[in-house]
Amino acid sequence: MRKLFPNHDREDALETVLEVPIPEEIFTSNKHKPWQHLQTWTLGPQASGFRAAAELQFLLGVVGAPLIPLPIPSDRTLNNDIRNSPIERSMAKYIVQQYIAAAGGEHALNSIDSMHAVGKVKMAASEFVGGEELRQGSSKALVKSMKHGPGEIGGFVLWQRRPDLWSLELVVSGCKITAGSDGNVAWRQTPWHNSHASRGPPRPLRRSLQGLDPRLIANLFSNAVCTGEKTINGQDCFVLKLEAESLALKARSSPNVEIVRHTIWGYFSQRTGLLIQLHDSHLLRTRASGNNVVCWETTTESLIQDYRTIEGVNIAHLGRTSISLLRFGESSERHTRTRMEEIWSIEEVDFNIKGLRMECFLAPSDLKREDEEECGGSAVVSLPCRGLNNSCRTAKGARKVVAVEEQHFGVFQGEQRL
Repeated sequence: MRKLFPNHDREDALETVLEVPIPEEIFTSNKHKPWQHLQTWTLGPQASGFRAAAELQFLLGVVGAPLIPLPIPSDRTLNNDIRNSPIERSMAKYIVQQYIAAAGGEHALNSIDSMHAVGKVKMAASEFVGGEELRQGSSKALVKSMKHGPGEIGGFVLWQRRPDLWSLELVVSGCKITAGSDGNVAWRQTPWHNSHASRGPPRPLRRSLQGLDPRLIANLFSNAVCTGEKTINGQDCFVLKLEAESLALKARSSPNVEIVRHTIWGYFSQRTGLLIQLHDSHLLRTRASGNNVVCWETTTESLIQDYRTIEGVNIAHLGRTSISLLRFGESSERHTRTRMEEIWSIEEVDFNIKGLRMECFLAPSDLKREDEEECGGSAVVSLPCRGLNNSCRTAKGARKVVAVEEQHFGVFQGEQRL
């Protein structure tokens, strides 16, 4: 990851320190003119056309900064008593205790007060044909994945501090999004939309659960139930399941948007005790024009790999996330399914950062609560977006909008494909 940007106007000038490090691939993909290629990357998807700009917004809206289903009490004890509980919960608590031991032990996890992580991402999307072709399982779909190209490349910086404070900066192909929590509200800011807060109490970032924050993972699944066993990526795993309670779902709902369910599963290796896969499913029901009801189902699976010991704590450094969005509820010709994927890797991890104060996690000054500026708890924003250099534009006549439910679950609606 490159952290410095040279000054080409003056040879004796100091280099610029980048807020978000740039992946090395941006330079090595064009060995003869690396800085010209970097300039094209910084300008965003302008050079690739309007369709690329819409797809980039799609990816960042869905994959960029999703949250987990429910808030996690920061004062929850790691060593829960497994007695006097139903067998499914007792098994889950025992599995969580094994995970704590595998991740480094309770003393090591409790000694972490703050964390800083730098990583890089590659994203790609594939949009499948809707209507009858979707219902019949037709293969006549637009398929784009990282197997056929590099996808969208970028980097991110994540800061965390106990309790409930976190901040994320993510830059992908010249477009930057920021998200965070000040302990009272979780918020997100994108180039195509003003700062806005999520409904309900603040919730942690899903990226932290992808093997980055073992204490957060242990606290999340401390109230889960064990539903059985499953083989994941060649490893036998215990399956822990956790469902968001009705009160938490109501806090995130509104008169026009109903959160029907949100369930999360954790797959813990029987051999190592570590979290191997994170899977969550989210169902949203909205009111469309007239009395029509449209449902959006979001399914996310993250394969977590390459655990390394950092200061006595096992941290995952590599993974792949696959997301599927299904739109249904109206006539079958309007049903759609979209798939996305992200490959992420962690380049740096540091614990107990000195000087990381509350001021580092303040929300933007223009932040508004979701219900103050958005209809029905769903932010409906028309394209285009404004990238770092106002470069993202959509094709004339494109009728795409992105509905971002409570800050992180984005879906594209419209009649024109990306």
